[in-house]
Amino acid sequence: MALIDPAQAMGNVVRLARTDPRHLAGIGEALSATASPSAAGGGIEQKFGDLLLGALGDVNQSQLKAMDLSQRMITDPASVNVEDVTIALADANLALSMTKAIVDRALAAYREIINVR
Repeated sequence: MALIDPAQAMGNVVRLARTDPRHLAGIGEALSATASPSAAGGGIEQKFGDLLLGALGDVNQSQLKAMDLSQRMITDPASVNVEDVTIALADANLALSMTKAIVDRALAAYREIINVR
């Protein structure tokens, strides 16, 4: 049982297939990638930024939802359930607390890196 044809085993160049676009590109692929707008735009940094902004947007949405439900409870109590308002307020509080904890940890890590010099 032969895995490779002997005619294919000639020479010293082996072409490997890239399964992930983040893998190291060859010379020709690197030249074409630098000309593309996505390579100039960011890569992993851009994705991390999008992820961070999305998470902050979710926290903001939970805050707005809790505020809206609490205002509706005051103006028109029959239109909302008290349980929904309580759950929305607890969710918004938890999201804000976690965001604050993450920011505090990130600032502490930054300060530690700065002090390492």
